[in-house]
Amino acid sequence: MADLSSICGGVLDKVTSGTDRVPGVVAMVTDRDADIFSGAAGVRHTDDGTAMTEDTVFAIFSTTKAIGGVAVLQCVEDGLLDLDAPARDYAPEIGELQVLDGFDASGAPQLRAPKSAITTRQLMLHTAGLGYDFFSEAYKRLADEHDQPSVVTGTKAAIRTPLLFDPGDKWEYGSNIDWAGQVVEGIRGKRLGDVLKERVFDPLGMVDIAFTRTDDMKARTATIHARGEDNALTPMDGFALPDNPEVDMAGHGLYASIPEYMKFIRMWLNDGAGPNGPVLKPETVEMAVSNGLQSHQKVTMLHSVNPTLSHDAEFFPGLPKSWSYTFMVNDAQAPTGRPAGAIGWAGLANCFYWIDRSNGIGGYWATQILPFADPVSFAGYMDFETAVYNWISQRLQAAGE
Repeated sequence: MADLSSICGGVLDKVTSGTDRVPGVVAMVTDRDADIFSGAAGVRHTDDGTAMTEDTVFAIFSTTKAIGGVAVLQCVEDGLLDLDAPARDYAPEIGELQVLDGFDASGAPQLRAPKSAITTRQLMLHTAGLGYDFFSEAYKRLADEHDQPSVVTGTKAAIRTPLLFDPGDKWEYGSNIDWAGQVVEGIRGKRLGDVLKERVFDPLGMVDIAFTRTDDMKARTATIHARGEDNALTPMDGFALPDNPEVDMAGHGLYASIPEYMKFIRMWLNDGAGPNGPVLKPETVEMAVSNGLQSHQKVTMLHSVNPTLSHDAEFFPGLPKSWSYTFMVNDAQAPTGRPAGAIGWAGLANCFYWIDRSNGIGGYWATQILPFADPVSFAGYMDFETAVYNWISQRLQAAGE
């Protein structure tokens, strides 16, 4: 039986070679105790040829969301947050958001008060009414015609967007967790980055992760590349998440090397425990990985309205998915072998992870490419995850189970 390193290493070598390739990738797999595969292939930058290494720093974009969600859950555990109370009780500015009911003949936004107050539970579940300008035509129009800044600017103005519908009406992926981070800041009375360091990163021994990079982290950061229609890769040297942002964005703002994220995945595999102390209670973990949506709220395909930032995107088309606090849950076994009830998500520059608590295993695949749902990187990730489950199956067969 082939070992995991050779199986997964072959996937990395394949995806970083040939005409249709990614510039570079770091991929890792962990069990409950430690990393059981760690690999890097390709380059950080296609022009200078700097090798991709396992300590490369990535803009992890929306894989930040689960980390921000932990800070919210800790506030609940401490008795400081009622998930069903108005979120404005903790972050007053969210109470100023109105619902966008279209545009008038002159192109001006038509706004009205929401029928109910946004709750933090709705923020965690992406049912509050917020979206993203690369998945929402209305938000894109606000950006194009009314100078609504992108969330990647890291500004308070970027999250002061109108709601696309009344809170609770449906599921729509968007800037909800950025606002959930503001709820945490209102409760804790300090910046989110400081809260995470004290309550998440230090207990888990996570060092190489931050909203603002050190000089050493900057020197190890992979460049984001744009894939053109001809499949050519162009370095986006001027594009990056801001260091020293106005707002520590709980939904997308962290930089990290992938070994640090594996420590976070292990926390979920170990019922909330970290090497330096507990991060969440086991009962909180059980709640957090379970579907929180109501029957009328469905996880849907992400339809792109900005092809430079994202393709249409959906994990496991045709299979039922739900949403937890704050992950996608696949409600049926995936073609990769990922079992029903596992959790995971992704980041805009084509980072992907999954956490399988039943088998005690999880993995992360990191590239830096736009647009999202890059066919080459995503196919490589699917091959990577499939290879891991094939290896698990072979081990069980060899053990006679």
